[in-house]
Amino acid sequence: IVEWRAMWESVRSAVAILVGGNLGEIGFILAGTAVTGTSPVNARQLLLVNLLTDMAPALAIALREPPDKTPERLLHEGPDASLGDALIREIAVRAGTTAAGAAAAWTVASMTGTPTRARTVALAGLVGTQLAQTLVSGGRSPTVVGATAISIGALVVTIQTPGLSQFFGCRPLGPVGWATATSAAIGATGLSVGVPRLVEQVGRRIADHDSAAGML
Repeated sequence: IVEWRAMWESVRSAVAILVGGNLGEIGFILAGTAVTGTSPVNARQLLLVNLLTDMAPALAIALREPPDKTPERLLHEGPDASLGDALIREIAVRAGTTAAGAAAAWTVASMTGTPTRARTVALAGLVGTQLAQTLVSGGRSPTVVGATAISIGALVVTIQTPGLSQFFGCRPLGPVGWATATSAAIGATGLSVGVPRLVEQVGRRIADHDSAAGML
């Protein structure tokens, strides 16, 4: 029973990666196109994003052993609970975080360089934000860490290799470009972790206050 309950948690996380990440990509592209009239990433770059974020990382999340796997904690997991409101929340958080990280990287790069460089930084920010969230979801799973490291390495090689970089419509980045993308990814992921916890704490305090007031 515990093993099957754990499976549903892994399924929820994997689905959130696939659906939430793609929704975030769509939101970022639509917003960027509405603002500038052109897509912030091209079709080849979008394909590269999906290859790096949807294959090995999502598979690693689905196959990992969930952290804190205890009967008490997993008692509340299951098809109805795991794929209901909890899944919708994870998808929404991942979509918003992905779009925010990519938009932040692209906006800063657009003000400090050429359009090609801005697209490259946006690509790095888009992939980096999704992979950072995958690491947060995967905890300390060696499989998740390894899959994420492979995807990051593939991204760096693709962008920094001259011929391959041009094929995807990119250009090699310097320290400032990588720092911009990394900061945007870490910042957006940090907010995605901190804000829900803050909201939950505020909600608990309000509930406790109302409960205490009702007793009085």
